[in-house]
Amino acid sequence: MNKIVVFCGSSIGFNPVYRQAAIELGNYFVNNNICLVYGGGKLGMMGILADTILDQNGEVIGVIPKLLEKEEVVHAGVEEMIVCKKMSERKVIMSKLIDGYITLPGGFGTLDELFEALTLGQLQIEQKPIGLLNVNGFFDAILLQLDKMVEEGYLKQTNRNMLLVANSVDELLHKMNNYIAPEISPIINKVVR
Repeated sequence: MNKIVVFCGSSIGFNPVYRQAAIELGNYFVNNNICLVYGGGKLGMMGILADTILDQNGEVIGVIPKLLEKEEVVHAGVEEMIVCKKMSERKVIMSKLIDGYITLPGGFGTLDELFEALTLGQLQIEQKPIGLLNVNGFFDAILLQLDKMVEEGYLKQTNRNMLLVANSVDELLHKMNNYIAPEISPIINKVVR
């Protein structure tokens, strides 16, 4: 994977372990010549991740909607900043640029982006690895919900398995680099058998 989009919060959270995870991921990207594609902000987890990579002359591409292109939000240090009209357009641009997805802790926007990537995979529009870095058990409740969806017949186990989960950066990237997408089915609109 040459380019990976990272979805994460514009807040830093209360526990310093989240900041450390962003730094660790940024260092991994630099050491493995992976370009970061992200939301273009300078705040929170996004800013820490971008700063970590930029401080080591790594490659960063920001994609930011016009409504967020304000001086207090946009990262001035990112040379390649793509400005788009809408949030929905941002996700399409990101999708076309990247080889895989990683999600770090964040809020509504982070979850929206994660679930859109999973939906694209489920519909077989894309077959890219989708990773979740479960720092400090942050996503445990969501993972339980996904298992409940399988148990109750709303999600196929094969689609649940598309979400690659790990507690460490090395383990997550190992899973993503070895990901094999589900076989393309002739019937994509049948979610449950």
